Amino acid sequence: MSNILYIVAIVLVILWALGFFAFSAGGIIHVLLVIAVIAILFRLIRGGGI
Repeated sequence: MSNILYIVAIVLVILWALGFFAFSAGGIIHVLLVIAVIAILFRLIRGGGI
C-alpha cells in the first residue's frame, strides 16, 4: 500500500511540474502539488522513508 502512495505522489509532482511549466491551469496545479506533498508526508509519518 505504501508503494502505491509513493508512486501516486511522484506522479502528482510530475504532473504539477508539467502543468506549471507547460500550461497555466490555475488552481488545479496547486491542488495536485498539495495532494502529492500530503501523500509523501503520510508515507514518512508511517515510517516508510523516501
